[in-house]
Amino acid sequence: MDNVVQPTKIPHSRIEDALAIVLGTLMVSFGVMMLKQAGALTGSTAGIAFLISYLTHLSFGSAFFLINLPFYWLAVRRMGWEFTIKTFCAVGLVSLFTHLHPMFIHFSALNPFYATLFGNVVMGIGFIVLFRHKASLGGINILALWLQDHIGLRAGKLQMAVDTCVVLASLFVVSLPILLASIAGAVILNLIIAMNHRPGRYMV
Repeated sequence: MDNVVQPTKIPHSRIEDALAIVLGTLMVSFGVMMLKQAGALTGSTAGIAFLISYLTHLSFGSAFFLINLPFYWLAVRRMGWEFTIKTFCAVGLVSLFTHLHPMFIHFSALNPFYATLFGNVVMGIGFIVLFRHKASLGGINILALWLQDHIGLRAGKLQMAVDTCVVLASLFVVSLPILLASIAGAVILNLIIAMNHRPGRYMV
């Protein structure tokens, strides 16, 4: 029988985790900036933050940071302190970078449909970087996982319900073409995550 050499797991170092969180949040926040300038939105916690920013004078970054605060307690209970600290840092950096990007980049002409689709692509890649280093952007996803553990409610069902509510609420905020582009962009984002973030696909 041939000897099969099992690959050795090489965990990420703290420096690698830190650099990945910075890179991932830069990408997510850049995608957010494109959606914001296009007047579009996305699903989940970010979608709620978009709605708040469109309906009030609160910026997306501030709304996103505040919405996530109640979920950290659940993150500690379900995911542990390391995941929670990484997620807190990631949320804080996305909130910060969404304020900083417009100081350096401004699009004088931007096709809203293209910006919405490409913004979601960039965000999807950023999410994968964060997930690979055991971090997230918290919010509804943490609540969904916690409810799945405690009452048996499937996480995907709650996520779908929240996204549906965001879409319905956005009917009063954005135009129909932008809404359709936002839905298409959210589908693309979730497909990117589904294709690239599966349990057991990677060694670390």
